[in-house]
Amino acid sequence: MTPQELANLAHLRRARDLIDREYARPLDVPTMAAGALMSAAHFSRQFKAAYGETPYNYLMTRRIERAMALLRAGASVTDACMEVGSTSLGSFSSRFTEIVGMTPSAYRAREHHAVKAMPSCIARQHTRPSRKPSRIEEASPLPLP
Repeated sequence: MTPQELANLAHLRRARDLIDREYARPLDVPTMAAGALMSAAHFSRQFKAAYGETPYNYLMTRRIERAMALLRAGASVTDACMEVGSTSLGSFSSRFTEIVGMTPSAYRAREHHAVKAMPSCIARQHTRPSRKPSRIEEASPLPLP
């Protein structure tokens, strides 16, 4: 890697740390890009190339991950939604269902005994939400003639 690429990676890591730390406050791509000392468009391209998802998707995944922990601890869906920085319960529920595969209410109602028995660092690894590929991404390309 060139010195410039290493510097860019350090800036991207700084922005990712900002997202991890400040996920509950209103964050937009220009604010995240400022933390990386890049323009918003360049930052979005570089972040996706480095981490495999857009900055906004990374932010939403962190928010959902934290909401999952709050729901396991017994918080209401509304409280979890507001605690992680979402302003719309409908948007939060839709995104939660998209990422986790079930509604926040259904997730909260499930038993989580195994996760409660794990150290938090292990539980975080095993419960981290992962995005499922869309149908378009799952479809194999058509064979060329």
